[in-house]
Amino acid sequence: MTDRPIGVLVMSYGTPKSMDHIEAYYTHIRRGRPPTPEQLAELTERYRAIGGVFPLREHTDRQAAGLQARLDREHPGAYRIYQGLKHAEPFIEDGVRAMAADGIREAVGIVLAPHYSVMSVGSYIDRARKAAEAEGIRMAFVESYHLHPKLIEAIAVRLREALARFGGPEEQRRVKVLFSAHSLPERILSMGDPYVDQLMATSRAAAEAAGVTDWEFTWQSAGRTNEPWLGPDILETLERLAGEGVKAVLSAPIGFVSDHLEVLYDLDIEAKQFAAERGIRFERIDMLNDDPLYIGALAERVTEAAAGLADGKRG
Repeated sequence: MTDRPIGVLVMSYGTPKSMDHIEAYYTHIRRGRPPTPEQLAELTERYRAIGGVFPLREHTDRQAAGLQARLDREHPGAYRIYQGLKHAEPFIEDGVRAMAADGIREAVGIVLAPHYSVMSVGSYIDRARKAAEAEGIRMAFVESYHLHPKLIEAIAVRLREALARFGGPEEQRRVKVLFSAHSLPERILSMGDPYVDQLMATSRAAAEAAGVTDWEFTWQSAGRTNEPWLGPDILETLERLAGEGVKAVLSAPIGFVSDHLEVLYDLDIEAKQFAAERGIRFERIDMLNDDPLYIGALAERVTEAAAGLADGKRG
């Protein structure tokens, strides 16, 4: 460690500040192309359906604060947390500039998403790396933490707690667990991208830790573009399961770490209603949010990456 603290850039997707900011947020996601009135109306209605709230921002703040507190407790004065969001202020570049303004010369970047894809986490890292180089900051990155023991334990705890809602051991054995994550374009499969393999590895590890044997993986929240996206979508999976006579499903969206639109609307409203119409009871595990186990996993990966910075300097 140097005399000055190591910067830690905590990166997340970002969300609108209020209902009035939805159009600007959507335009940024679309790389500067404003949404059509129909697209804007649909997204606005989805936010209204979850109460006109934007919980991702609050949870990201709590996760960043929790990580700062954990690092301060274990390494007093050694780290300073900054935020950088992909599609909202403070943007990733803003976070890097804030570090530079505070005199930070070395930093670690970590994304609040456990699984790596060049199209997701990779894009965060690319933006942060370019900004850091422009500011003369040496920066290391945590690319994934999909099998960190604390992450797996936290998911397993939530699986066991949610399964208990269905009743005793006999009732729980009739529950199909559906692990899910945000779909990405199918072309990642030809790129040697680790995203799918990492998600399957997390699913297997969490199921084993929780004693779950009846599970499968599905996708959700695919973008609406002309190219094919990874599937099947969770609604297609629920349709098939209904045909097979499944009456109880537990959703485990392990590709996400916070309560936000893809969970609170896509699962809690859309998928739950779809399942109910087909006679399926649909429940969901609690999200990680600022769970101490999850924060502990982040802290350990940050300190490992920071140690690599020090090793690189000595080398």
